[in-house]
Parts: sequence; structure tokens; C-alpha cells
Amino acid sequence: MVCEKLVHPLDQLEPHHLEGKWALVAGSLNHPSSMDSLRLRDSITMYFSNSSEAPAISYTQVNRFGDQCQDLHYNVSVQRSSFTFDVGNRFELTGSFLYTSCPDCVVMQWVVKSKKRLSTDLYLLSRRREVEQQEMEEFKAQLRCYQLPTPVVMDPTKELCPEQPESQPTAAAAAAQTEETTVEQKA
Repeated sequence: MVCEKLVHPLDQLEPHHLEGKWALVAGSLNHPSSMDSLRLRDSITMYFSNSSEAPAISYTQVNRFGDQCQDLHYNVSVQRSSFTFDVGNRFELTGSFLYTSCPDCVVMQWVVKSKKRLSTDLYLLSRRREVEQQEMEEFKAQLRCYQLPTPVVMDPTKELCPEQPESQPTAAAAAAQTEETTVEQKA
């Protein structure tokens, strides 16, 4: 497939399409230590929900490390198919939703800018825990277009963490807040 199509941001992402629970199926980034950190996670679940402040949406990422879960909550501003994470001015995290032929998938491109690094990340999310071989091949072709390494593919047999209410994080999540995280470690 031609890179022009694979790297093209969606013209418009319907917010209702994004709402709900997504499992990270695979991801790749051009920052080696962050790629190593991604490999340490047993599973990653992402939740999107409408915020009362349009065009913002609420983003919750739940990382599983063994039997511990870590919840991260952010507000994300979305315009058309581009987005900006509110990370409290610690670094800049922007991106876009890219083309995919997978009907229940989303491909997110993240651009991370900080004093320490500049990186590009691509993540394949799906309503399913794993995708068809053809859908994975399409994602790998996208990675080649961005000159990103072979993706980390999540093990679909590893359990997902349950979503925790924002006001009541688990003890494990509270303790894990002090550790590096997928979003925060990008800085």
C-alpha cells in the first residue's frame, strides 16, 4: 500500500466512534528506552469519553504490570483528526488519527517534544485484543512509512485491568504514579 494513504490523517474523526474501551494491540516508537518500557507492560487499555468541555475528551490509560494496574487520566483536545494532550506543560504531546482499513481499530500517531527528546510513536488500538493478519500487516506498513521499528505486540492472553473511577485510584495505581509511565515517560 502506498505510504501517502497510510500516513494520511483522517479528514474527520467522529467523537462517538472514539468513545469507549480500546485495547492496545501494537505500538512502535523511535525512542529506544521508551520502546523498552512499552515491552514491560502486560496490557494497556485506553478509554475515551466525552468531556463537558467540547472539543475536549477524557482519556484514561490503564497499564498492567503483572498483578498491578496503573491509571492515568488526561484531557485531550481534538480538532478534526488531530489531538493535543494536556500534560501540564511538562512536555508537548500532539498527534493525529491515521487511516486504517480495520473497521474496529484506531491508529494514533503521537509526536512527543521535550528538552530530552523528539519522537514519533504509532499505536494500533482495537475493540478486540488482537487483529487479523492483514490488519497487522497494514499497521506494519505504516510503521515502515514512518521508518519505525518492528512493533511491540501485546499478548492477547494477558488480562486487561478494569477501569478505576478517577476519584478512587487503586493502591497499586497510586503507588505507580511515582514511576515512569507511557505518556509521562515520553518527556
